[in-house]
Amino acid sequence: MPGALAVALFAAALPNAVVLKPVANMYKGPSEDASVVSQAIYGSNVGILEQQNGWAHIRTFDNYTGWTPLAELKPGPAYASSGRVAEVESLFAHIYRDPSVTAHAPLVTVPFETKLEVISGADDSRWLEVRLPDGRPAFIQSGDVAFHVEPLTIPEMIAFSKRFLGLPYTWGGTSSYGYDCSGFAQMLCRRRGIFMPRDAQPQADWDGVAPVERKEDLAPGDLLYFGSSAKHITHTGVYLGGGKFIDATTYETPMVRIDDLSDAHWVKLLVAMRRVK
Repeated sequence: MPGALAVALFAAALPNAVVLKPVANMYKGPSEDASVVSQAIYGSNVGILEQQNGWAHIRTFDNYTGWTPLAELKPGPAYASSGRVAEVESLFAHIYRDPSVTAHAPLVTVPFETKLEVISGADDSRWLEVRLPDGRPAFIQSGDVAFHVEPLTIPEMIAFSKRFLGLPYTWGGTSSYGYDCSGFAQMLCRRRGIFMPRDAQPQADWDGVAPVERKEDLAPGDLLYFGSSAKHITHTGVYLGGGKFIDATTYETPMVRIDDLSDAHWVKLLVAMRRVK
């Protein structure tokens, strides 16, 4: 993927920092009074563009930028970018100081897709010892992670998407702590091995997708875009088939849910349909 490679090469040229919070908000400006624009999850590597008054202007792997408190980052070498790396496959995973769920409370609870450096433990043992981004050793249950995450087929992705039903809608959300509409659609495409832009309008305009002209031509896995026009898109979802789609929405109930394209609310807002090339 030339686009993903270019972003990776660009990010590699920036000073690196590792996210220390389960989910770090990225703000439009260097203040918690600014609006949230996106998020970066635990253990992820971000490039530092500049620093200002205890804040860092960062760039994530998908070329998205925002401001995050420096206290939530650890500047230094990349984390979990080589060696033995496990990826959290549960919606949430507790990480402990000991290989026991009863001895102590979890050190941290991390979201889906968190990557961790593994120190020891067989793939099929109950516990894996990991090194946290701050250097501490810790333990995670192997049932929460996977070592070799393969791209999903469209039917697999459709089934997989339903694991997230009921999670809260969160503006700017990119994790299982809460997704927004484009963050959720981006994640589902990422599980297919497809790396598309972060926000809905750039997704619909992306050269990696082709228009679907008629509703009758929609196929499972297609992307749906809603708004006042094709140039003013404000929402997205993933088509499941049978007239249904899954989305993270604030309509009626703010959560990841399954909606119906025949609902009058969505009929008047559907402005674009796309299929990954």
